[in-house]
Amino acid sequence: MSYLDNLLFLIILCLGFGYFALNVKKIIRNIKLGQHVNRSDKSSERWKNMAMIAMGQSKMVKRPIAGVLHIVVYVGFIIINLELLEIIIDGIFGTHRVFSFMGSFYNVLIASFEILAVLVLVAVAIFWIRRNVIKINRFVNSDMKSWPKNDANYILYFEVVLMSLFLIMNASDFWLQQMNVAHYNQAGSFPISQFIAPLFDGLSSGVVVVIERTAWWMHITGILIFLNYLYFSKHLHILLAFPNTYFADLNPKGQFDNLESVTNEVKLMLDPTADPFAAPANPEAVPAKFGASDVQDLNWVQLLNAYTCTECGRCTSVCPANLTGKKLSPRKIMMDTRDRLEEVGKNIDANKGVFIPDNKTLLTDYITAEELWACTTCNACVEECPVNISPLSIIMDMRRYLVMEQSAAPMPLNAMMTNIENNGAPWQYNQMDRLNWKDEN
Repeated sequence: MSYLDNLLFLIILCLGFGYFALNVKKIIRNIKLGQHVNRSDKSSERWKNMAMIAMGQSKMVKRPIAGVLHIVVYVGFIIINLELLEIIIDGIFGTHRVFSFMGSFYNVLIASFEILAVLVLVAVAIFWIRRNVIKINRFVNSDMKSWPKNDANYILYFEVVLMSLFLIMNASDFWLQQMNVAHYNQAGSFPISQFIAPLFDGLSSGVVVVIERTAWWMHITGILIFLNYLYFSKHLHILLAFPNTYFADLNPKGQFDNLESVTNEVKLMLDPTADPFAAPANPEAVPAKFGASDVQDLNWVQLLNAYTCTECGRCTSVCPANLTGKKLSPRKIMMDTRDRLEEVGKNIDANKGVFIPDNKTLLTDYITAEELWACTTCNACVEECPVNISPLSIIMDMRRYLVMEQSAAPMPLNAMMTNIENNGAPWQYNQMDRLNWKDEN
């Protein structure tokens, strides 16, 4: 490579990583719009979760076919891109396979990269067939139309192009090495691309150099494009699965958080010595709003959940409400939350860092009350999610808003709560009447 090529490569590299850094900054800003919640406890358990679930893919393999294929793609893509470091060094300094000094270990690395590349191509082909030919139910639901459907396919096409370019680059490099072309020193082992190399027989070395350089440039440029595409894609979970599993709720499933202000009110009501007119001990414990109607009312971990959602549909596929034909789809809850959060972020960008109310909210404009009240709170979606996302926590916070801020619970639920308040039981008779059965003969 000439000095001009090196300079051009450095410019492309800086643009690619620079744009990615700007988008990461936006994501962090948007997540921080959420309410504070402390997730700094039990660090050892959190590290274990991250290692087992995000890195070890322990929840993915509960569905063996999809799980194993995903592991192949995940491991293959990550390991193959370790080669990115060598490409960057070669691109900046004009060297050729700078890590070849590692000798036989380098040969093993390149060989394993090629084998993984082929496995990735096979796995991607199976994923494409499952999604577009077999049309597995969770991939063709009503919430997987338009962009979500296309995005999933774009990712698969990206994978095919990047892996193919990698093998073509290696095949042409191997051919040039065999021809003892200057600059292409003997380095690497090519168990797959050596069978592609004969396609170049009969071509001049100059033409093959052009092929090798074109594949090299397209491969690194494709990686940078893919890196920046992540911001707009469900594949952002490649990066966010790690913090998401670390900061996941460690409480037993089904345990909901209590509002401190409400708890204090109940204690005050039950304490005969308490002064009901006394000021609250902690005025800050009284929230400005009960529950959540928009993304700013959710906590930051819930917003991180939204960005981490893989749109795999495992949550919706096990949701009893969805399976019985109701409108609720836990996947849609997460997708809607992310879409609204992105809309709020664009509003802030357009108004120089300040959010200008747009007369829209997550509740009503994106998620309907009908969806929320269809939830049975069974936790199936939380249990099934491969990266520890909790759609249920968002559902419950919006339900809390409907009940405590708008008194908009369904009539049967309102009747039940009234009975509990008046009779101490969900039925329309008091506790003493409930014991009348003992006097019957």
